[in-house]
Amino acid sequence: MRGLQVGEDMTRLSPQSIALMLAAMALIPLGDAFGQKLMGNYGASSTFIGWARFLIGATATYLVFWREGNPPDLKGFVDWRLWLRGALIAGTVSTIVAGLRTEPLANVFGAFFVGPILSYFLSAWLLKEPMSIARTVLLIAGFCGVLLVVRPGFGMTPGLALAALAGVFYGCYLTANRWLRDEASVQTLLFSQLVVAMIILTPVGMFGWPVLTGLSTVWILGSALSSALGNYLLILAYQRATAGRLAPFVYFQLVAAMIWGVLFFGNFPDGLALIGLMVLMITGFATVFVRR
Repeated sequence: MRGLQVGEDMTRLSPQSIALMLAAMALIPLGDAFGQKLMGNYGASSTFIGWARFLIGATATYLVFWREGNPPDLKGFVDWRLWLRGALIAGTVSTIVAGLRTEPLANVFGAFFVGPILSYFLSAWLLKEPMSIARTVLLIAGFCGVLLVVRPGFGMTPGLALAALAGVFYGCYLTANRWLRDEASVQTLLFSQLVVAMIILTPVGMFGWPVLTGLSTVWILGSALSSALGNYLLILAYQRATAGRLAPFVYFQLVAAMIWGVLFFGNFPDGLALIGLMVLMITGFATVFVRR
């Protein structure tokens, strides 16, 4: 599981890559929906949610990998790049959860979607991944959809600003996934990001505990395990295809976020935000059909 087999074509999408991405994109916003429940119903702080998510996720993934006979390589922690990547995911989770304190799930993910757009351009610039004119135009149109959700200067809220900042962190994190895909095993990549993020958030994350009940414990575990499994599947997908090819499927998070938002909170985006979300989804999925 260390990387691609010799001769595997990174520029082509397999059904396995698509399935991994879609599952990951459904699970990640589910973890955030659980976190929003903890803040709204049980008084948890956003930093506690992030810290608990990484602590539980790191413990669970290590036990699973150890039982499978594929424990993560702890020597990998000497690589500063894994620490940078862990810091990026810590920033992503802590800021997006903070944004969820005041904003609906779907709107937060709409603002957050500056991330995949940023990842596309960063991967082309830093990793020399191929670009196409058509895909670039579609992603720029998708950014216009982000602006309709965020509305900078016209009703932009602190929560949406935090969501956009989370998107910047996430775009850098997605690019880092591609950068390091051959440098460590999937187990080491996932475990290191969870441990590093947990360490970074420990000074502030140990405070702001929720009221502990049976249901709040379920939300805590659900938030952590959904996020950990989603990121595990994301890493697997990024080891099988380029960031540019996978970027459109990241937009499935918008669909999932709207579904979870309606099911858990009865929230539906307002008119302008809904238009922006639709623009994002249409332009994102349209890039699947663009030839290189």
